Amino acid sequence: MDQGENYDVQKASYETADSPVHGQSAGPYAHILNDPELEGLTLYEKKALLVNRELNGHGMGKYQWWIFFLCGFGYFLDLMWAQAFGLVATPLENELGFPADQYGNIFSAFSAGLTAGAFVWGVLVDIIGRQYAFNLTCLISSVFGLCLGAPSNYDGILVLTAFVGFGVGGNIPIDTTICLEFIPQNRRFLLALLSIFQPLGVVVTSGICYGFIPKYSCGLLTDGTSLPSCNLVSAGTACCTKASNMGWRYSLFTLGGITLAAFLLRFVVFRFQESPKFLLYRGRDADAVKVLHNIAKFNGQKSDITLEMFNALTEDYASTQGLGSDSPVLGAGEKQAKSSFGSKVKLEFVRYKMLFANFTIARLTILVWITYVFDYWGFSVAGSFLPKILITKGHEINVSVGETYRNYIIIYTPGIVGVLLGACMYAIPIIGRKWGMIISSALMGTSLFLFAAVNSEASNIGFNMMEYFFQSMFNAILYGWTPEVFPAPIRGTASGLASFWGRIFGIVSPIIAAYVLAANPAGNGVLYLAGGAVFICTIAILLMPTSRMGAQSY
Repeated sequence: MDQGENYDVQKASYETADSPVHGQSAGPYAHILNDPELEGLTLYEKKALLVNRELNGHGMGKYQWWIFFLCGFGYFLDLMWAQAFGLVATPLENELGFPADQYGNIFSAFSAGLTAGAFVWGVLVDIIGRQYAFNLTCLISSVFGLCLGAPSNYDGILVLTAFVGFGVGGNIPIDTTICLEFIPQNRRFLLALLSIFQPLGVVVTSGICYGFIPKYSCGLLTDGTSLPSCNLVSAGTACCTKASNMGWRYSLFTLGGITLAAFLLRFVVFRFQESPKFLLYRGRDADAVKVLHNIAKFNGQKSDITLEMFNALTEDYASTQGLGSDSPVLGAGEKQAKSSFGSKVKLEFVRYKMLFANFTIARLTILVWITYVFDYWGFSVAGSFLPKILITKGHEINVSVGETYRNYIIIYTPGIVGVLLGACMYAIPIIGRKWGMIISSALMGTSLFLFAAVNSEASNIGFNMMEYFFQSMFNAILYGWTPEVFPAPIRGTASGLASFWGRIFGIVSPIIAAYVLAANPAGNGVLYLAGGAVFICTIAILLMPTSRMGAQSY
């Protein structure tokens, strides 16, 4: 059983405690200062624990549900766009006529943007705050997404694709961080449930492309092959023109509009409050208290937490540990806020050292990076090339393009059930987060190997469905669990760096896979490349420290 798997913190009573015994603090907040659960915690962690208790006591109110669904939109956009490029790449290739070995460039451009976005937004969210990053990522991806269908040359499309990726790249590390910091500790299964929006994004993208691309794409020659690009033939020869191939453009315009709608919901319709934990580790205790009271008011409740409680913890720490102006600590409230610039710079380095604070944390950090690297490798190759492989295999067994796009919807819809199963793993002690990830990653890799071995319409649909089902289950647990194991001062950076390393290999893997596919058009080599990477994830998770699964999140 994972430590803390069924952790359930009850709201603390803020009534004055009995007279303290020898060695304990006295005063109106003695019940807080003498709380045994605070023993051994840093000053920031003590304050964060009070925030956790406050949120636990209020439960899942209207504010928390707004946060959950708006963060879910970030997940929705992530795979909506990732899936889109796999679905539009073939008609785009038909029209523009770029060489086969450049087919993977659009996926690499998107991955390059995702990589930069994961790193930049992951670091920035811990510096400028959750509020700005939450809105800017969505705005950037919507603006460039709306422009994607305009260019008629491959280079222009690649540039816009990279900027869309830059905006989308921060969604998962930022949105999971935000959701975690506002929901009760005993509702953290909702972090895994956020991933339910990803297969929804894939299904919506597949449905939009199914509606536009088969109807508004270039026709076929008598031998069943696509019309050649007008860039590759002489004038007067029948070719694939822009006017006859508008389906992929209509699809991308529609997706850009959906992204803009998500931004408007986040920025205009809902008033997002800054994370109280971000405010605490930045020394803004008064603002943290204000946010907690605003959330309680939004939920129709009353908050009992006060600035004096945080001040009492700060003063107690100062009297027992020492808190000079030249050596501030995270969470020191006004003393931290008024410290010198040099001291604040030192605190930034203290934050980053948290990733390697001891052997267990260092081991965890490295294994998380390895897991993300090969997870992104596996699903980047699968997501980018499975549509093309399906079309190729479909031609061999006389399945039409329209039927292939219909099959995408059949394949990706069960991913929703996969996410639900992943969230359920949080509540099954004998399996939990760790074994849920081990089982799902192993079965995901197995399905890719099996798909390489057969070719019939039923098997193509079945094994692709199996692959995406377990991919959705695995990523639901992985993405939800990652921010849990890192404290708020480094949470966005840690999650962003994990995504960054994964995205780096998301750039490399489609390029390698494109060459593998060129050498083996049937696509089996690509499938083995993806499946092998996923099995490395299984090994990395087996080696992770179990004690970090489901513990208190500060």
